[in-house]
Amino acid sequence: MTGAVRQRLEPDARREQILEAAIELFGERPYAAVSTAELARAAGVTRGLLHHYFGTKRGLYLEVVRQMLIVPRMTLPAEVGDGLEDRIDACVDWLLDLVAKHGRTFVAVSGAEGVGDDPEVDRLLVEADDKAARRILTLIGLDAETVASPRVRAIGRAYGAFAKGAIREWVREGSLTRADVHAVLASALRAIVAEVVAGLGAAEPRVPGARAERHT
Repeated sequence: MTGAVRQRLEPDARREQILEAAIELFGERPYAAVSTAELARAAGVTRGLLHHYFGTKRGLYLEVVRQMLIVPRMTLPAEVGDGLEDRIDACVDWLLDLVAKHGRTFVAVSGAEGVGDDPEVDRLLVEADDKAARRILTLIGLDAETVASPRVRAIGRAYGAFAKGAIREWVREGSLTRADVHAVLASALRAIVAEVVAGLGAAEPRVPGARAERHT
């Protein structure tokens, strides 16, 4: 990459370029096996520019973790029905679509491979697990009061851990297909909703009027 091309990139585009290169490299090898020089070379920038945007290799890795694991807000497509089955299928499809683009990196960072004991990484993993649980449970139709329950959130986080294991079998081990993972995650989510609802003494999930997630 020439210096002229580097000058034409806006700061946000340059930062994104570095981040994309890091996402690829950390998916190929553990954190400790990737050097700052390699990251800069893969991104087509100087080490100084990498440090300018992310501070250190660790800072860049933390941003990769955020990008890979913090589940974004999502609104169900208009064609998705209001039934629980439809919402669950759409939610699982959406989750697997998110993972599919950088599956190996998702698996690597969700297990904090090669990082060792890093409190900031641990904090990010906990934050990501809780947000994923909250957003998925909201998306399938549980209302804010239900999702705010510590018990419900704990069940959601346990589901997230199960989902990570299934995704690992698909992406890294090749022992499951995407269709297999979809089937098992959808079935597990249906069972979880039934258990949550039964535990709360309700006949069915309470569905908020708006389809988009409103609570972060």
